Amino acid sequence: MIYLDNAASSHPKPQTVYDAVQEALKTGANPGRSGHTLALNASRYILSSREGVARLIGATSASRVIFTSNATHAINQTLQGFLREGDHVVSSAMEHNSVLRPLHALEAQGISHTLVEADGAGVIDIDKVADAITPRTRLVALTHASNVTGALLDIERAGELCRARGVKFLLDASQSLGAIPIDVVASGVDMLAAPGHKGLLGPQGTGILYVGEGVELKPLITGGTGFASESREMPDELPEALEAGTLNTPGIAGLGAGVEYLLSRTVEDIRADELEIIEYLIEELPKVPDLTLYGPRDPSKRLAVFAFNIKGVDGAHVGYTLDEVYGIAVRVGLHCAPDAHKAIDAFPVGTVRASFGPFNTIHDAKKLVEALTMIASL
Repeated sequence: MIYLDNAASSHPKPQTVYDAVQEALKTGANPGRSGHTLALNASRYILSSREGVARLIGATSASRVIFTSNATHAINQTLQGFLREGDHVVSSAMEHNSVLRPLHALEAQGISHTLVEADGAGVIDIDKVADAITPRTRLVALTHASNVTGALLDIERAGELCRARGVKFLLDASQSLGAIPIDVVASGVDMLAAPGHKGLLGPQGTGILYVGEGVELKPLITGGTGFASESREMPDELPEALEAGTLNTPGIAGLGAGVEYLLSRTVEDIRADELEIIEYLIEELPKVPDLTLYGPRDPSKRLAVFAFNIKGVDGAHVGYTLDEVYGIAVRVGLHCAPDAHKAIDAFPVGTVRASFGPFNTIHDAKKLVEALTMIASL
């Protein structure tokens, strides 16, 4: 099978990820809870993974890397832990429901938001973000890369804007972390959320939240931490303050192995390989009869995430035929991003999405074009 659904979850994983999960299950116990060998092993897995993520994103301290169950958990921790009644948030129409639904729910708590519209390619204009900031705005929450069109946000300009206006910047890096280099300090990112199972190449059920200096979050979940057990209050120190309960040690060990793969191969190398695929598909996909390709045409302004439709052919049929006849796995629908589809004029029908990962090749891209050409000609 040619797997082109990496925007949903990366596949396959490096062999070291599978090995790390198994090793942690065999030789680890509960991290931070006991002093015996198995508990200490588990703590080492957690610390090593935390340090790896910190190196990958340029964090000043590994203690500012919080482990979560997924990106949605990390985003909810940020939004619910940072905002209070009367606050205003600036976000965008290109956001995933992991941002849109929490913002909608927070309206009941007196927290308002503005969604900045995107252009027809799904690109967010930072000047429009600036126009949406009001005296009540405390947070700008934006996705780095659209999970529909692959369109990239200019995070350096966004970070500069937020610093200049005195608001915090939350970056949803669910699609971009591991696919394109990110330096949270240089880019002015105050908080970053990402899943472990996409670009970081780890197992499902893992995620990360980076919390920058000067950011205080109320814990979303409270409970045992193995630290300051005599107190009814959660500890103030990171990461313990935001990590109540037993962590997913095998999953985090696998996540750490995925990050080590990225650090060894380098994200720059992965980006260079994907640019070859992006350039090819931007040129070839529009040649497929009656195919509409969405997203930026400049390869430097997008990831290898391609949404398209074929006129007169139901998207579900395209996805089914690619899978059953050609052995190509894609995703069909709204991809949990309804407003993004409105922005590109593909709502409510949705799109067919092919998303590439670090183990895909130009050969896979060529096979996709060949298959779509056959489907469009039937």
